[in-house]
Amino acid sequence: MKRRQLLQQLAAAGLLANGGIMGFLQRALANGANPVPPGLHKLKGKVTVNGDAAREGQLVKPGDTVVTGKDGEAIFVIQQDAFLQRGDTTVSFGKTTADFMRVATGRILSVFGKGERQIKFATAVIGIRGTACYIETGEAQRKVGSGGTASENAYFCLCYGSAQVTPTAAPAQSELLSTNYHDHPLYISDDMQMPSVMVSAPVINHTDAELILLENLVGRWPPFYGKSDYTY
Repeated sequence: MKRRQLLQQLAAAGLLANGGIMGFLQRALANGANPVPPGLHKLKGKVTVNGDAAREGQLVKPGDTVVTGKDGEAIFVIQQDAFLQRGDTTVSFGKTTADFMRVATGRILSVFGKGERQIKFATAVIGIRGTACYIETGEAQRKVGSGGTASENAYFCLCYGSAQVTPTAAPAQSELLSTNYHDHPLYISDDMQMPSVMVSAPVINHTDAELILLENLVGRWPPFYGKSDYTY
């Protein structure tokens, strides 16, 4: 994808608005091998870290909780990893790789460097290794189960890479996924009345332009970049 096309897609997604972000993105995309400093790099709307108003350049550290309001959004980097956190989202970062990230509610797109990390949300524990994923969980994904009771139905897309996906309601259904390009998105439920708590899902609410942006922030390109059979 040419840089102009990518910038057009990012602009259409609203990622070039506010706070002089255009210059920042142009530098990031022009220097894909040179990562940006860690910290918060784009803030929109209400964003807090540990309950206090966030500021650009602020570091997000182990033990921190990042919360975005309804119209909020945050792009930030932690070491080799980069995140696009959408509105109405609460994410906490642990102090060990076994408790690296907890998504309490909301939507977040993440890219990760080398090494193992564990992600937890209401319906699953995800063991990842150098990959990218998109998660939706919480109120936006709640549904009424077959018994008439509220149940959780989170969404997980392994955009590329490998991950061990273990549903909390049925650990025996744990599955090792390996994908190259959004090959097997899942809805993961806690409704034990379903034949399987993990079912195939479409690709929703995240784009390849966003993945390219996040990878560029940490000095990488997605593995699909430049493939002749790649479509946008």
